[in-house]
Amino acid sequence: MKTLLIACLAALPVLAAPQQFRLNLDAVAAKSSEHVDVSLNAATLQLAAKFLGGDDPDESRVRKLIEGIEGIYVRHYNFKSPGTWTQADLEPIRAQLRGSDWSKIVGATSTEDGGSTEVWLHLAGGKSIGMAIVATDPKEVTVVNIVGNIDLEALAKLGGHFGVPKVKPGDKPHKDEQ
Repeated sequence: MKTLLIACLAALPVLAAPQQFRLNLDAVAAKSSEHVDVSLNAATLQLAAKFLGGDDPDESRVRKLIEGIEGIYVRHYNFKSPGTWTQADLEPIRAQLRGSDWSKIVGATSTEDGGSTEVWLHLAGGKSIGMAIVATDPKEVTVVNIVGNIDLEALAKLGGHFGVPKVKPGDKPHKDEQ
């Protein structure tokens, strides 16, 4: 029994480890006219953090925010015309998010322009250890995966700085931010 307990405790960090999901978007990339691929691992993020000054409060907040981040992965695709990509092209991503410890916390769809945004959190032990964002419109697809411990309170405090919009409860987005 003692051996079984030790084995289970040893497996906990693996089970609760932040996870990067597979960004298998080859079908989307093949249809796009332009694409951007950003992959920042922990070493790259820590190197970037060294350039942030400790005296500037905004830079200090960013430095603290990325301390627990193990990676940031972004895939962005532009298309010449609407209808080039389909929702089925994104199903491999959504299937990973639905089939694991991810929880969808935001789902927004515009009937005006056909755009949508989904925000998912990967939670373990009451802490956010990953975030995924899937944002689409008829001529663009963006998928973001942030891996690691994400301090949501610190992220919220960045609002109004570095291009992060400041949002207060009850605020409605401006037409150009939707």
